Amino acid sequence: MAESRPTGIMLVAPSTVAAGEQFTLGVKVLTEPYVAASACTRTYPNLHSPFNVSPRGIVYMDNAAVRWDGSLTIDGPDDLSGPRRISVASLPGGFADDNRAIGRIGPFSFANPGTRTITAGLPDVGVDASSNVIEVSHAGPQWRLFWGDLHSQSIFSDGIRCPDELYPFARDEAFLDIFAMADHSDALKGAIWDYMVQATNLYNDPGRFITLVGFEWTANHIGHRNVYFPGDSGPVLSDRRPEGDTLDKLFDFAAREGALLIPHHSANSVMGVQWELGHEPVHERLVEIYSIWGNSERPERDGNPRPIRVTGGEQDGRHVLDALNMGRQLGFVGGGDIHDGRPGDELHNLQTMPAVYRDLHRQGIMGVWMPELTRGALWEALWNRRCYATTNARIILRFAVCGAFMGQRVLAHGPRSVHVEASSELPIARIDIVKNGLDWKTVAPGTPQAAQTFTDTADSSSDYYYARVTRLDGEMAWSSPVWVDSPNA
Repeated sequence: MAESRPTGIMLVAPSTVAAGEQFTLGVKVLTEPYVAASACTRTYPNLHSPFNVSPRGIVYMDNAAVRWDGSLTIDGPDDLSGPRRISVASLPGGFADDNRAIGRIGPFSFANPGTRTITAGLPDVGVDASSNVIEVSHAGPQWRLFWGDLHSQSIFSDGIRCPDELYPFARDEAFLDIFAMADHSDALKGAIWDYMVQATNLYNDPGRFITLVGFEWTANHIGHRNVYFPGDSGPVLSDRRPEGDTLDKLFDFAAREGALLIPHHSANSVMGVQWELGHEPVHERLVEIYSIWGNSERPERDGNPRPIRVTGGEQDGRHVLDALNMGRQLGFVGGGDIHDGRPGDELHNLQTMPAVYRDLHRQGIMGVWMPELTRGALWEALWNRRCYATTNARIILRFAVCGAFMGQRVLAHGPRSVHVEASSELPIARIDIVKNGLDWKTVAPGTPQAAQTFTDTADSSSDYYYARVTRLDGEMAWSSPVWVDSPNA
């Protein structure tokens, strides 16, 4: 491919750092997306092999600039230390012999606490961009915020690219901290499953990049669930084999293996979740509220701006609020469910085949509050629902009720304090507090940082609350709920 003119910059910073702590920035110089279709060069991904043919007609698209010799300028607050001009040609790319403009730059640090952003520019072409918001604390924070996607398909089911391509993309091109494959289990047999497990463990790198072993249990007549294991191995279970063809068998499997179950695209009419068929409260602790398919929180008629429109659209009774109103205690994650080989930075809507992909949405990711970036810390945080979903926007979100952080259940006496904090590089247009499925309180901050405390005088029932944040550009975040019980209930 010839030199490509930059059209944008992807600039990713850690969301939480301490004053004086060194960190790096992930940077990718963007160009107009193109099909990576050459089989005779290693300057960008080569997808022409017998093992990279999509059953859906998907092609691999790239959007990283190639062979650009300009300079990248870095700007930020006065207390920012680090390089201020970097040769784009010096960026290492995403893999061996790769001359695309991708890499990590630094080190940087901030001298003082506060809320920060960093900007990058290409003055030669008049392109600039801001990083996600960075929260700088006095000392190392108790919990740091990490970002991940637990839902991606490979060529071994109905996606493209193999795990040895997808894991590096998630880590080095989308700049995620956490990633997991979730191929359809009916395709994962014998040596293929062994390879999936080995690849997952190979890329698990504490302190840098965390992976989970998992798969997708695919039963359209019941509802899809992703299955994840706490350790470095686990067996695969398919709904198309007698040992795993019912929901009760899946629940028994999860209990036996100590696995985590996460339903997804629940509101869809074809492959959504029939909540009334059953629930396993110990292991079914989370739900993927948003992905490329859309937002399963609530129906379009109730204000959902990104409803599921493909494969039959949405169906009443299958939304996340329906499950919560049935008493299910489910925390929220965002995911990709991507099939185009680009976890964390999808280009699905540019595909020409299948045509339905043009109606897909931007993918989701999850924010996880953890003391450290390890598999054990990730598992503990997910198990305790200390996580939230976004539409691939790195919005910092905290939510607590009666002092209980998102994901917890608490017994409270008297009036209830409901507290939300949100920060982003763009203004927060709206914050809704949802109580028992209805928008209970709404504020419109119009500022990049917002904090609000509400008081609920109700003290005679058991209730759940969560925060829905909408940014000025329409990107969203949903905190996991807090469940509150009253001794008078």
